Formats: sequence, C-alpha cells, structure tokens
Amino acid sequence: MLKFACTTAFVAVVATAAFAEGTTQHAIPANSFTVTDWYKQSVYDPKDAKIGEIMDVLVDKSGKVTSFIVGVGGFLGAGEKDVSVPFDAVRITTKDNNKWYLVMNATKDDLKSASGFTYDKDSTTWMPDKK
Repeated sequence: MLKFACTTAFVAVVATAAFAEGTTQHAIPANSFTVTDWYKQSVYDPKDAKIGEIMDVLVDKSGKVTSFIVGVGGFLGAGEKDVSVPFDAVRITTKDNNKWYLVMNATKDDLKSASGFTYDKDSTTWMPDKK
C-alpha cells in the first residue's frame, strides 16, 4: 500500500510539473508591453498635441486587446468624456531621446464629437452614454 501511495504521489508531481511547463513561457516575447505601459498614458495627435489619456484597456474573452477607452476634454477629470477607440488606432512613436509615446490619427475635437461611454459598475461593462 505504501508503494502504491508513493507511486501515485510521484505521478501527481510529475504530471503537475508537465502541465505547468506547457502553460508557462521560458522567455517574454520580444517587443511586448504590459497593460500598465498603456493605462493612464497620454495620447497625442500627429502634431504632438495631447488629445486625451487612456482610461481603460478592453480585452475580449480570448485575451486579445480590442479597444482603448480614451478620456478627452475636461479639466482634472471634471467634464471629461470617455470614448472608445480601436486598439490599432493607437500606435507607439519615439521622440528624439528614444522615449516612446502614444499617437493616433485624430484630433481632440474628433474625440470630443464621438459617442461617449460610461462605466457601469453593476454590470462591470462600458455602456453608451445616455443622451
């Protein structure tokens, strides 16, 4: 009985290690960014004028980033409007000192005139603003 218990324990340890090995990576993929690299970052237009700030990063059920919620307008959060922009509308650009920043091909007025969204804490989703 002791031999059976030891064999079972050994198989369980080996199987767990093999499972964990298949679900982890040995290295981080090149050119990867964390969500925190995007979250709360300023977004600029092509002329380097600030147009907003990334307020949230939306991810689909498969884990793919689909959209950003960009806060635009207002002052210190008052009067700010949140709009949704596709993930691929925002790109990383570097300045002369090799520091990167986020740019999209839109103006502040473009975002201000877009449909807004509000976060609904009860359903934990972004909902279109009620007009």
